[in-house]
Amino acid sequence: MAKKRPVKKKAVLPKKKAQLTPRDKRTMQSLVGLADGVVNAANKRRDPYVDIPSRTLSNVRYSARKRIIEMGSGKNRRQLFDLSQAKAYMRTMLVASGTKRLLDQGKTTSLRGLYYMLKHTIENTKENTFDEQGECDTIIEDVEVLLSSIREELHLYAENRGAMVGAITLTDRGDTIDCRRMGSGGYAIPSIVEPEVIELDRKKCDADFILHVEKGTVWQRFNEDRFWEKHNCILTHGAGQPPRGVRRLLHRMHNELKLPIYCVLDNDPWGYYIYSVLKQGSINLAFESQRMAIPEAKYLGLRSIDYDRCDLSESVKIALTDSDRKRAKQIAKYPWFEKKPKWQTEIKRMLTNDFKLEVESLISKDISYVTEVYVPERLEAQDWLD
Repeated sequence: MAKKRPVKKKAVLPKKKAQLTPRDKRTMQSLVGLADGVVNAANKRRDPYVDIPSRTLSNVRYSARKRIIEMGSGKNRRQLFDLSQAKAYMRTMLVASGTKRLLDQGKTTSLRGLYYMLKHTIENTKENTFDEQGECDTIIEDVEVLLSSIREELHLYAENRGAMVGAITLTDRGDTIDCRRMGSGGYAIPSIVEPEVIELDRKKCDADFILHVEKGTVWQRFNEDRFWEKHNCILTHGAGQPPRGVRRLLHRMHNELKLPIYCVLDNDPWGYYIYSVLKQGSINLAFESQRMAIPEAKYLGLRSIDYDRCDLSESVKIALTDSDRKRAKQIAKYPWFEKKPKWQTEIKRMLTNDFKLEVESLISKDISYVTEVYVPERLEAQDWLD
């Protein structure tokens, strides 16, 4: 019987490191500096620690000058040799290590992908590094604020939500995208829209403004009626609460292309909150406000007066819940709304009405009332809330 030939193992070639962009180099420097801090502490026989800016309401303030939410100076110390913090410290370093690997290889992955990259059972224990994705997502946000980087700079992205159509041509990873020719679905706004990925050129933008609507269903009506073509604009949506990719692209188009932004959102506390996040930034992600918030964004509607002003039928009313009332009162006390009489009147009227309205309620007037009458009239009259 012939002897089996031994199977030769193929040599594993080292992975070639990617060419880093200037932005990548800055991020890599921060990641390496974080690792160096651990090594230096170990060499000095000291307890390794990191001071992570606190992402809590008490550490957030509103800058009246900048008109955005900013993070304060409060920090939480996370130490390796503190039993109550050791796991969180380990997870922080694990996420930092994983993102460095992505930069080294010049690749990106989803939040879910990083979770699976890092999830494993610690040797000789029954303990997992992460049990649920939410645990990993929280640490990712900690690393972002610790390094003063947004997750896109860490080569991480979330699921795409939101679309765009209109009078602009952009470049997406070298591909020319004419947003006038995107069909019924529009251009899907990616999660990572930094300049290295999405290139904007004012010479290739003919739009006069951006109209941002809350939901894809409403956006579809505007697109089908070719509102963007008739009114020479860009039409976007964020599938409800806009993800960071949509907010960041709106911020870039507003600042780099000098386009005003008008919002059409539901007349309810959630619609008010979405506008607040677009305009002033998110309390939870206050460290990103400089690159996300658009203080000049205008709230076009729906308004609490629209039930009477548009002569809508009784059937479109949606009764406020106790949760709605509580949320509306909280929003009224936001510093950026508290001293604005028109916003106080708006919120008070909705509470007095004791009902809310969806943008789709305008369909009760006519299928294209929102695109042919409501929005054009508000724009013409400059009738909006700021």
